[in-house]
Amino acid sequence: MTRQIQLALAAVRPRKADPSVPVLGPSITRMRVHPGDLDYYWHVNNGTYLQMMDVARTNYMADIDALGALKERGWYAVVAASTMKYRRSLKLGDRFEIRTRVLGWDERVVYMEQSFWRDEELSARGLVAGRFLHRDGSRVPAPDVIAFLASLHGREVEEPELPDDVATWARAVDVAPR
Repeated sequence: MTRQIQLALAAVRPRKADPSVPVLGPSITRMRVHPGDLDYYWHVNNGTYLQMMDVARTNYMADIDALGALKERGWYAVVAASTMKYRRSLKLGDRFEIRTRVLGWDERVVYMEQSFWRDEELSARGLVAGRFLHRDGSRVPAPDVIAFLASLHGREVEEPELPDDVATWARAVDVAPR
């Protein structure tokens, strides 16, 4: 419940835009493990990681000053697919950060990496395929979204080559273009 409230606050009262964060990121969200984040084994529950990632993606959009601009256009993001790899447990009281960045895009989705770091050690890595929709229900092509976000900053963005592991995953979960 705590992370749902945190997400609502991040969306309704976003943090101030950070001009030092480029359109492709990284954006940093700092957090601390709360009692409600824990599972029976006293480490962060796997589902809680996804909620934390929701908060961090919202903070990323706030950092690049995109929340209001996307809302004005009637565009919003949904998660088409996600996956996680866990390396080290996060436990009660641990301070950590989530580094959110755009890895690339295709016609349909934007691919993001969200990595969890504690004391400069990687704890977990999440991949997210995000699709953008218009409030009328139509899909917004990912290149249009990236071009719009770049225009907010008065610059163009070079499309990075999608890492092989991400491209393979996208095909496996059927979010890659057909």
